[in-house]
Amino acid sequence: MEQIWKDMYDAAKAVFGARKISDYVTCGEVAAAVLSKSGKIYTGVCIDTCSTLGICAERNAIFNMITNGEQEIDKVLCISPNPSNGGPCGACRELMVQLMPESYKDIRIMIDYENERIMTLGELTPEWWIG
Repeated sequence: MEQIWKDMYDAAKAVFGARKISDYVTCGEVAAAVLSKSGKIYTGVCIDTCSTLGICAERNAIFNMITNGEQEIDKVLCISPNPSNGGPCGACRELMVQLMPESYKDIRIMIDYENERIMTLGELTPEWWIG
């Protein structure tokens, strides 16, 4: 396994951990690390609310990347309670496609860290509407 995947895993693990913010908000049950094209790792955690105002860990990490002046994704890794299922949801896939419409198919996603299973976003979204 490439060292960068281990670094991303460690970065996501550092922010992973369920916690209760209030009676209405929890976070940290899922954590993600996004590697930008510049080589910097950005992290995020899921934020769940009782009124659907929450966000997935992957989008949180992507928004962190955008906040810091970058917009090109190279790799994505997610840590969830089910370690063999690190695939992003449809909303996260949609954001990545719209963010990088010309090259989204090349984004590499760690689907299963323990078994080193990696797929491209193009493989996960072969017939996306942006094309």
